[in-house]
Amino acid sequence: MRLITGRGRYSDDLNLPNQAYAVMVRSPYAHALIRSLDTEASAAMRGVLAVLTSEDVRRDGLNPMPHIANAHPADISIKNKDGAPVDRPQHQLIVFPEVCHVGEIVAVVVATSRDAAKDAAERVAIDWKPLPAVARARDAAEPNAPRARQDFPNIILDGEVGDAAATAAAFVAAAHVVKFDTWVQRIAGVPMEPRAAVGEYDPATGLYTLHAGAGGAVSPRRDLATVLGVPPEQVRMVMHDVGGNFGTRGSLNVEFALVVWAAKRLGRPVKWTSDRSEYFVADYQARDLTATAELALDKDGTFLAMRGSNMVNQGAYAIAFGSLNKGVEIMSSLYHLPAVHFRARAALTNTLPTRPYRSSGRPEVIFVIERLIDLAARQTGIDRIELRRRNLVPEHAMPYTNPFGMVYDSGHYHEVMERVLKLGDWEGFATRRTEARARGRCRGIGVANYVDTATGAPREKVEMTVIPDGAVEVAIGTVSQGQGHETTFAQLVGEWLGVSYDCIRLVTGDTARVSVGGGAHSGRALRLGSIVMLNASNEIIEKGKDIAAHLFEANVADIEFRGGEFVVTGTDRRIHIFEVAREALQRNDLPAELRGPLQGIGDETVTLAAFPYGCHICEVEVDPETGVVDIVRYSAVDDVGRAVNPMIVHGQVHGGIVQGVGQVLMEDACYDLDTAQPMAGSFMDYAMPRADCVPFFDCELSEVPSPTPPLGVRPAGEGGTTPALAVVINAVVDALAEFGVRHVEMPATPERVWRAIRTAQQGKS
Repeated sequence: MRLITGRGRYSDDLNLPNQAYAVMVRSPYAHALIRSLDTEASAAMRGVLAVLTSEDVRRDGLNPMPHIANAHPADISIKNKDGAPVDRPQHQLIVFPEVCHVGEIVAVVVATSRDAAKDAAERVAIDWKPLPAVARARDAAEPNAPRARQDFPNIILDGEVGDAAATAAAFVAAAHVVKFDTWVQRIAGVPMEPRAAVGEYDPATGLYTLHAGAGGAVSPRRDLATVLGVPPEQVRMVMHDVGGNFGTRGSLNVEFALVVWAAKRLGRPVKWTSDRSEYFVADYQARDLTATAELALDKDGTFLAMRGSNMVNQGAYAIAFGSLNKGVEIMSSLYHLPAVHFRARAALTNTLPTRPYRSSGRPEVIFVIERLIDLAARQTGIDRIELRRRNLVPEHAMPYTNPFGMVYDSGHYHEVMERVLKLGDWEGFATRRTEARARGRCRGIGVANYVDTATGAPREKVEMTVIPDGAVEVAIGTVSQGQGHETTFAQLVGEWLGVSYDCIRLVTGDTARVSVGGGAHSGRALRLGSIVMLNASNEIIEKGKDIAAHLFEANVADIEFRGGEFVVTGTDRRIHIFEVAREALQRNDLPAELRGPLQGIGDETVTLAAFPYGCHICEVEVDPETGVVDIVRYSAVDDVGRAVNPMIVHGQVHGGIVQGVGQVLMEDACYDLDTAQPMAGSFMDYAMPRADCVPFFDCELSEVPSPTPPLGVRPAGEGGTTPALAVVINAVVDALAEFGVRHVEMPATPERVWRAIRTAQQGKS
């Protein structure tokens, strides 16, 4: 209620007494050397408190950004095939002398007002020596490509996964081989709330405090402590509401460390707020996969093997390898493939660094295999639905180990696909296509199955306390950036403890209260949160039974807990959980172990992955004269295990679909290929999906409980995005099949679609 009535509190809403304002001086070049940097004129301007440079960073002994990966034992690990260790460039807070992407910070101006800081930032005098730059991973991998960095090779990770010999043998024996080359373009996360941060330092206690929105509180605190060179106990991270994340704001950002450091140097709080134009050269970006893949089939359409190459564009820094690892490990999707072999590479370029973004790496690879299947259907003449039916992993094969070593715990894959075929009225499509042709439109339909890998940081912790005045405080490490934790967490705890939903007080995002927790990435929040909250609830109930037994002078075995009350079996003697909490605090005649707060702690490390899955159908209409694509129908069946709040799950699916549609049809964080200059610097250049771009969705849930967590939940936040790229392009290509079009690359803009039609027509003539 507080959010929908405008009472949320976001990072920029915070202002502290006597705060100063920081503005970053950023490189206009994608690759250059700084010959000299003069801050004298800037520092002399009115209101300027400091102009900080790399020399100040070095003098104060600050460390580079650590970018520690949240490794999970269920994920595969890709190593260099020659055995060499993976070496990554150090990410300095302020860069000198070599800058490697537009927007790198070369100085920080702090002033008494934001306007004064902006004016002074323009007076920092820099003598630049531009260097050759490279923007695309494909180009970076060429032998004579410009170096993205003077002291690093462009390819920093080159590994192999799978069985090369078995895969090669399968391709020799294959009746059909289908090949697909693609580039899944780079996009920006564009959360609704631009980043902002306020840094504080208390000289009396030596405590650094960062107020900022991120993917979680615990991990940024750890990384900030590393940068500052102090123990984590000397750093406090405070998050309030966060207006969107999707992964691109999941790591500590340079600006966050800089405002905290500046606050110590100046003895006053320092605030920085990004505007939308700065966002496009300052925030981590996403996707950007160059892929080549081949699928081998026998004469009946049974999949025999798959092979290829995936190369991720890391940008100027290797922030994380999650998109590469998590993509490769799921390349086979939910189809049975006896043999696979893939090359996996990570390339440095002179572009903004990329990070895992909603369903990290999986939408890209699901796009690859689902496009391969449609191309195979076209090449073999086997119906595309039948081809999928023949190769889906059957229910009786569960648990199923895919060829990359990932163990799918459960799944009714055939059932879900059949459900969405009915929901989307696949059989009735021919009639709708005929009607569209009468209006001069080309109508197409696409289908895509998917499976998602949910891992993430494996440990989560909660401390739950029953407060006598009628509340239950739930302090948990994971945080919300729009997922509705205040609703779903309260539903669960309220049900388990038999109290009203409104009694639950969720405490998150402040490391003064939480010390363990992995944030909300990789669909881990409710999946892990439900486990620890259930354990803590059970601990509270058991302790409450012991207290009630003493109060009633009864045997513990005779105490039941139901409807929020502890009841002596067979009697009318009962006491509410809030009264038990009061007695535990006030009475001195209880055993020592039962006195004090009525509290439960849940602390679990979960080493198993979860595997949500589903199937989507999309229908589009294309205007062949203009190339405009309209999505006219979209149906989805997603399996999330047990859905705690179906309305929120549907909202997650809807949002995920729209993010996928945005990438398919319009979003493109494009760069000039000669200079690596970003060409999308505002919403005038970067197209975003709007409400009128999509129809109302027909969504249903399949609730096959996962056998691993106690509630049987699977994550719901990433499923909508995972198949969206594939299903929309499959529909577009189907609409254009009558012209002979075999593929359209993303984004499928009107111009690109129009050109595909004209090129195919010229080829026929």
